[in-house]
Formats: sequence, C-alpha cells, structure tokens
Amino acid sequence: MTAFGSLFSREPAPLLGIDISSTTLKLVELGRGRNGGYALLHCAIEPLDKGWIAEGNIEKFDEVAEALRRLVRKAGTKTKNVALALPGSAVITRKVSLPAGLTEDELEVQVEAEAAQLIPFPLSEVALDFCVIGPSATAPGYNEVLVAASRKEKVSDRQGLAEAAGLNPVIMDVESYASRLAARRAIERLPNQGNNLLVALFEIGSQSTGLQVIRNDEMIYERDQPVGGAALTQVIARQYGISLEEAEQKKKTGNGLPADYPQTVLQPFLDTLGQELGRALQFFFTSTPHNKVDHILLSGGAASLPGVAEAVMTQTGFATSVLNPFEGMTLPPNLPAARLAMEATSYLVATGLALRRFMP
Repeated sequence: MTAFGSLFSREPAPLLGIDISSTTLKLVELGRGRNGGYALLHCAIEPLDKGWIAEGNIEKFDEVAEALRRLVRKAGTKTKNVALALPGSAVITRKVSLPAGLTEDELEVQVEAEAAQLIPFPLSEVALDFCVIGPSATAPGYNEVLVAASRKEKVSDRQGLAEAAGLNPVIMDVESYASRLAARRAIERLPNQGNNLLVALFEIGSQSTGLQVIRNDEMIYERDQPVGGAALTQVIARQYGISLEEAEQKKKTGNGLPADYPQTVLQPFLDTLGQELGRALQFFFTSTPHNKVDHILLSGGAASLPGVAEAVMTQTGFATSVLNPFEGMTLPPNLPAARLAMEATSYLVATGLALRRFMP
C-alpha cells in the first residue's frame, strides 16, 4: 500500500506547519511554554504572484520553491521537518465499516478492496492511507475506518516543493482536517466546552469562503461560497484610484485610506459578506434537518477586518466571533502586536498542521 505521507502519522519532533494557498505561503512553529501550554515560536507569511498556484495546482514550481525558501528565512526557524496539506478537492475521503480485530496486513487488504470501489481511477495512481476511528455505532463487531486517497502527483508535487526548499516533508494532511484541529481550541472555549454544539467555521479566503459545520470534532457539512477578501481590495483600488498592490496593503493595515472608507467601502462589503455567509448557512439548513447553528467562527485574512463579526451576526442572527488560532498561547516577545492583530486569522491551517507535533 502506498503511504499517504502520512495523513494520520504522528511526528513528535519539532515541526513546521506550512499552508500553501493560491495567494500566500504561511508558516507556523509551535512549542511548549513554561506553563505546559502551547507557545508560538515562529510564524511568517510570504505572498505569491497570481497564477503561481491555481486551483491547488503548483503552476510555477521554481518560483514557489524560492518563495518557500524566503518564508523559512523570514520566520527565522532552523527546523526542517514540515507538515503540509492538500486542498480538499484533491483528496477523496470515505468512512467504511470493517470487521474489528483485523491485523494491520488484513486491514490494508480490506482497505484496498474498499478503495477500489470508491476511487474513480486505478489504485496504481493513488496515494492511499487509512485510520481506524473506533467501533461502529451502527454495526456491532465492526470498526469505522477513515480512508483517504489522492493522486500520487498531487502528493509528490508538495513533497518535492518542500525538498526543493531544503525541508523534510513528514506529514501530508488535508486542509479541512488541519482547520478543524486548530479550531478545536476555540470551540472548547464555548459553553459546555463546545460539546454537542453546531459550530459553523468560515474560512474567508481571497476568492472564496469555505464553510464547515462541525459537531463534536466531526464535519457534518461543507460548502464553498463565491465571496472573498479580494473583492474588497478591488473596490478600494477602484474607489480611490490606486493599484491593487497598494489597495491590498492599505486594506490589511487600515492605514492611509480616506476618512469615508469605513462607511463608503468597508461597511457595504461587510454587509455583502454577511449576506453571503448567511446564504451558505441557508443551503445547510435546506439540505439537513437543522435550522440553526449555535455559533459562527470566522477565520481567514478578511476575518481581521474591523466590524466583521458584528456584520455577520447582524446578517445571520447567530452568535459570531473571530477565531485567533494563537489565543491562549505564549507569544514570542519580539512579535509586534500590530502584526499579529493583522495576520493571526490567516494562520488557521498552518496552526492546525503545526499542532500535529503534539498529537499522540
């Protein structure tokens, strides 16, 4: 069986979580603080030019590899082991029920047989992995097994990218799994430690926003909504006659924009964003027995915009908060608070990958 990198392996040594998106590379390294809690050791973001990565595919390998080298230098870390992730669109995951008590070899044979029925391309082209979740709730004597598969070239592209930057890829995860792992800490701060709550996790990207509805660490629904932070950048550039690059920088810092920006540009965008997120939730309600969520968590670059949680709560009617994946962690003394406030919401996936270091 071809190892998947591995989706479910655990790596106790120092580890970098590196998130590869269409517009940026993001790095997080975590350790333990003196109090035994998590400590943020390093974090950094490196921008990518448009088209270098498209729909999860690395189109400009050499340029992205050089950007990854810059990212590691910028972060100031010496760690070489890395955890990477594939977009959900590149991975097929299925839960199957298999007899309990199988040996590892017998389990591999059964998983391959199940995978052959689930996967629409030859197993010889597939990187395959599995994880035993636990006893089946509906089939006594059986275990639930999570099977994950991706085309080998998708895995090898990211492995090769890390190696070209002088890094050692030891874990290949799925972005949505990494997001949920990082979000777990925020969910546990909700009432009743988040138990049995329906939590809508929105990741607001540049071009689109991903929704995962989570209950007790399980994703029960997911959807992409065609709204993202790039739309605000474009409006700023058009409204004030500046370049997209300058508009993006001013959007992030909130500095240097005219006095009418909050009401003329920002608030209409936030209202539209809230409406689109509400529309995504309506799709969830109409396709499931549910008609509400208990809490909304916002992440991604645009989640750092002032007033975003209030706007989403107004448009949806559900309690909403911004997810800072570093909340409660010991922070490095040399990390500027202004930079952290501007960037923290972008590090959800990278933080989830970095947390793999501490998984048993």
